[in-house]
Amino acid sequence: MKTPLILTTLIAGLLLAGAAGAATPNIDARQANQRARINEGVASGALTRREAAGLRAQQAHIRRDERRAKADGVVTRAERRQLQRELDHSSRSIRHQKHDLQQR
Repeated sequence: MKTPLILTTLIAGLLLAGAAGAATPNIDARQANQRARINEGVASGALTRREAAGLRAQQAHIRRDERRAKADGVVTRAERRQLQRELDHSSRSIRHQKHDLQQR
């Protein structure tokens, strides 16, 4: 009777440990922040529709890469580093587009 309980507990623990390796709270927070920056730029007129569309396409690309990284249940250090690099590039693009003196 105790063996199935122990086995079930062990399996549940392994599943939770695998899911924890795929958590990316810092990346998710940065993505949310960048989405907000894009939306603010559109609302203020600092971003044209075309600029906003390009920036949103960058965000979609990062989300796809994040899904691919999480697909095997573990986001490796190299995958995290790559996602952070993509977010750094996107952040610079947002800043550049918002401050390039083009107005809607």
